[in-house]
Amino acid sequence: MAEHMSQSELDYPFKLLEYFNGFRVSKVIFSACELGVFDLLLRSQEPLSAQHVAQELGTSFDGMERLLDALVGIEILEVEKTDGTALYSSTDVANLYLAKGSAKSLHDMIVYQSQTIYPLWNNLVDAVRSGKNQNEKTFSLPAEEVFQAIYRSEEDMLKFMGLMNSSWVLDGHDVVTAFNLSGFQNVVDLGGCTGALAREMAKAYPSSTVTVFDLQQVVEVAQKHFSQENDAIVFQSGDFFTCDIPTADLYVLARIIHDWPEEKCLTLLKKIYDMCAPGGGVLLVEAMLFENRRGPIMTQLFSLNMLVQTKGRERPPSEYTHMFNKTGFKNIQVCRTGKSYDAILAIR
Repeated sequence: MAEHMSQSELDYPFKLLEYFNGFRVSKVIFSACELGVFDLLLRSQEPLSAQHVAQELGTSFDGMERLLDALVGIEILEVEKTDGTALYSSTDVANLYLAKGSAKSLHDMIVYQSQTIYPLWNNLVDAVRSGKNQNEKTFSLPAEEVFQAIYRSEEDMLKFMGLMNSSWVLDGHDVVTAFNLSGFQNVVDLGGCTGALAREMAKAYPSSTVTVFDLQQVVEVAQKHFSQENDAIVFQSGDFFTCDIPTADLYVLARIIHDWPEEKCLTLLKKIYDMCAPGGGVLLVEAMLFENRRGPIMTQLFSLNMLVQTKGRERPPSEYTHMFNKTGFKNIQVCRTGKSYDAILAIR
């Protein structure tokens, strides 16, 4: 913005005001998801009045009318006046991504952002001052035990797993097809959570065997809540830091390395390197920063989130390449997908 600031922006700070109010826009979407607005509108065969929506969802008429109008203002809902009554309906985008029942629903991601990420970000100033995550101040849980905070109850575990599931329903195909991985017959997704990314891998490479390796409690919840009929993947439980990891031709590390400081990442990558035969490797999936520090803004915001919630950070490709080289991997390729997550393939 600074390099291209017009005189009009100097005369009146439209863009700054838009940024200042960004949190309000987020909360409008979060609140509508949590209240069930998009699900109700998707089920309805016709546009609904604010009064009808309020009655169905058990809210005040006044509050719901204001919420619906704000959703119209940000172009997530549509409105028409008929005989003096405003009637609201969903856009295609809302039906596809915000209603809980949609195949591409981001509902679980939004609920997690609202109930976990949003409270953490209230303490961003403290995170910047201290350089530490804010799990203790926000949730009264030890800052050192990152996943104890994330998995603080089965309900919270389900929210986090829903977030991860939504991420790979949206971005999974792009990252598993960023490179031709058909030559890897045995694939292990370390920390694969619900198996959403592993399923995308199995769809793209049906001749490969794909295994999800994650903590026992995660595997149990994944199999209970996220399993699919005729599933093409298998689950195996263990801690990839403390347990032996399964033998594989290709290890997938998706949104894993960004959780930890470099020394812990190097320990894990060396462990994987030692398990790899020549020609085996790692598919690393992360949101990658630009080397010139100018973006992408979404990744820069993700990196701040790693500060408030974990012990890690987002990194540019050169830092991942450095870690791979330091642990023995030599043949390294980078692919930017143009979406939220990018891919690096490192071969032993």
